[in-house]
Amino acid sequence: MSAEDRRTAVKLVTEAATSGARRAPACRILGITLRTLQRWETEAGREDRRRGPHSGPANTLSEEEREQVVSIATSLEYRDLPPSQIVPRLADKGIYVASESSFYRILRHERLLAYRGKSGERRHHRPDAYRATEANQVWSWDITYLRAAVRGRFYYLYLIVDVWSRKIVCWAVHEREDSELAAALIRQAAYREQVEPGSLILHSDNGGPMKGATMLATLQWLGIVPSFSRPRVSDDNAFSEALFSTVKGRPEYPSKPFEHLEAARDWVEEFVRWYNHEHLHSAIRFVSPADRHDGIEHEVLGLRKQVYEAARRRNPERWTRETRCWDPVEEVVLNRDQLNVKPDTQERKTA
Repeated sequence: MSAEDRRTAVKLVTEAATSGARRAPACRILGITLRTLQRWETEAGREDRRRGPHSGPANTLSEEEREQVVSIATSLEYRDLPPSQIVPRLADKGIYVASESSFYRILRHERLLAYRGKSGERRHHRPDAYRATEANQVWSWDITYLRAAVRGRFYYLYLIVDVWSRKIVCWAVHEREDSELAAALIRQAAYREQVEPGSLILHSDNGGPMKGATMLATLQWLGIVPSFSRPRVSDDNAFSEALFSTVKGRPEYPSKPFEHLEAARDWVEEFVRWYNHEHLHSAIRFVSPADRHDGIEHEVLGLRKQVYEAARRRNPERWTRETRCWDPVEEVVLNRDQLNVKPDTQERKTA
């Protein structure tokens, strides 16, 4: 900081202190410490005697060499190649101009460092958004691990959840991840829910079982439209991730590994029964997924609304606003960020 800047800072703090302000907070606003201010006051009128280096680094490229780097990188032969490709090719010709890092640094400074290629920069776009207004329009599915008694071994839980109702429409536990097992589960779910061709979106991540040839052929045969998350982005499949969090967050979830495959299946069967028929889901006005899936939620929510309205009539002074909203959640959106709209205040990515 120059001497003039220091004098200005001292003057500002002095004026603030005269007006009744404390010196330390005033110093913080200016980005200095009180000790620094005291030193500047003591050294008032003295110049900063630090001079810094008298010359640049000895290995700095000359202006001619920098121009040569730019000329090579923009030439017809190399204009579509990154520095990591240019430098080795020059070396093959017995030419050394600068290091690869110097090429990158100079091109970045000249605003010439961009993706070099005909296809353009590779980007993974968010998957399309899908609206569900009733059951069996959008499903989400995934596979998670269940620990087995043998160290390093796992059982695999396959779960398909209806995005609109949050009901687990089908599940299975197997000893391996497999596209054929996944395809069989999808066929079973589609048959059980009587899914019409072209009426269902099935969302998943990019795992092998999800994109295997058998799985994709099955979806095509059933008339189910596949939807996939971006690579390594779990938020794109938030409904399944939230459900797995609920599975493993239950107090009844075993603290020890499952002794055998049947034990894992028995536990999951009981969990699915509880989740579908007893669990009151926070994202769908605290009704059970089965009631919503079967169209019973209107009766449940209607009764709650009557209870609240009766309570308000009995004690109107306790209600400054409307009663709690018990209207059904009409729409659920998969990948809502793509629509650039705000979610319902009652809808959360929880299970």
